[in-house]
Amino acid sequence: MSDLPPRDPLESDEAPDMAAAELALGLLDGDERAVAIRRVLAEPGFARSVERWRTHLAQLFDLWPAIEAPDLFARIEASLDRPAEAPVATLALSPPAKSKLWPALAGLSSMAAAVMLFVLFTRPVPVPPAPQARPTATVAAARAPTLVAAIDADAAGVASATAVYDAQAGAMRITEAKLVGADRSAELWVIPADGTPHSLGLLHARGGTALTLSRENRARIAAGAVLAVTVEPIGGSPTGLPTGPVVAKGSLTAV
Repeated sequence: MSDLPPRDPLESDEAPDMAAAELALGLLDGDERAVAIRRVLAEPGFARSVERWRTHLAQLFDLWPAIEAPDLFARIEASLDRPAEAPVATLALSPPAKSKLWPALAGLSSMAAAVMLFVLFTRPVPVPPAPQARPTATVAAARAPTLVAAIDADAAGVASATAVYDAQAGAMRITEAKLVGADRSAELWVIPADGTPHSLGLLHARGGTALTLSRENRARIAAGAVLAVTVEPIGGSPTGLPTGPVVAKGSLTAV
């Protein structure tokens, strides 16, 4: 192990760690000082660098003797108590001028602040116009009442069905009902006020049926409209209009 003393941090080939120098000079405060102290505890090399800086700077401090700071406060008080024969530049610091100047500036500042407050509180504040609410189709549908129809079978011994229309979802659910034979399809129609039937879809014989309606059919669903079930070929009407007899029907009612 070498007995040579550690090299001066200013003579090192590498750039000195200025954080170590700043900590040694007492220039760090707050978070920076806390970080540097943690480094002293965690990094032996950094701690040695701080100590070298302190030793190096202590030698520089020894080159200049300590000089007591002059008593400036006493000199300032003495200058304020002097009579008014001081030069023009000194007269600005004399008590008479000071006593007149600062109250005048304070009065002007108070007046300016009062004027600003008066303007702020008396100026009419423009009120932005309220945005015009445009109800969307979803909001309008959410406010629409639920519609229910009891679809009564015309033939004896045929079970009836119940239809419930959810306006917000635009969907209709029909309970299970066996309205036609296995070799036929039961097709549901809506008949609005104009009397023209429009197909809503095919009904399932088991488990009930859930139908999502098109935008056009949603507009036709309203209280008083008639739901009718017809007997059609497998797969539904080939013409887009009822081709078989009506086996059940009922009117939609708001609940």
